[in-house]
Amino acid sequence: MSREKSVAVTDAAIDKIKQMILSGELAPGDRLPKEADLAERLGLSRNSLREAVRALALINVLDVRQGDGTYVTSLEPRLLLDTMSFVLDLHRDDTVLQFFEVRRILEPAATAMATKLMTDQEIDELRVILEALPADPSVEELVANDLQFHARIARGSGNTVLCSFIESLSGPTTRARIWRGLTQEGAMDKTREQHTAIYEAIAARQADVARSWATVHVAGVESWLRRALE
Repeated sequence: MSREKSVAVTDAAIDKIKQMILSGELAPGDRLPKEADLAERLGLSRNSLREAVRALALINVLDVRQGDGTYVTSLEPRLLLDTMSFVLDLHRDDTVLQFFEVRRILEPAATAMATKLMTDQEIDELRVILEALPADPSVEELVANDLQFHARIARGSGNTVLCSFIESLSGPTTRARIWRGLTQEGAMDKTREQHTAIYEAIAARQADVARSWATVHVAGVESWLRRALE
């Protein structure tokens, strides 16, 4: 069998398993039927089925447990996006601006949603994160606090898919944020001031203001990086 035909057969096998999950025939946590039974039922060769299972296991749709069987995972967005996180971590420096462009689209939207949905207790948790930053932080402490601050807001959006996307984008942009903290004068003060403005807008339930400050915050790092790379 040619490589092209083999890939096509595997893709067809993947699609058949996916349809079983989408139809509800296989639910999160379910164990797949025995290989021989499933191959016969789907009209597949056992080799094609194995390739499909291997591919779906790589992207965390299936969990192959040696000596136990193959199971559908929880299918939670965070789990499924782990693969994307791995791919994003392999980015080249000349693509990091594109990650910031996506962050500039997603984070303000998440911040506006969080402003409406976060409970008073969750807003207090955000304040605790904000106040946990030392008066004279190291760059590493600043970036760690920044990641924690934005992750709490993303969770506050109530949208697990959006939250997972934002957390996936955090890794590829971390190096640039550290670089900025080391080289741009006033970067630490700007970060603290903008975080405070975002928090205050969320606490006041001013979604549009929170969205605007989040845009300014992400765009500021993006603009600095664009100038630095030029």
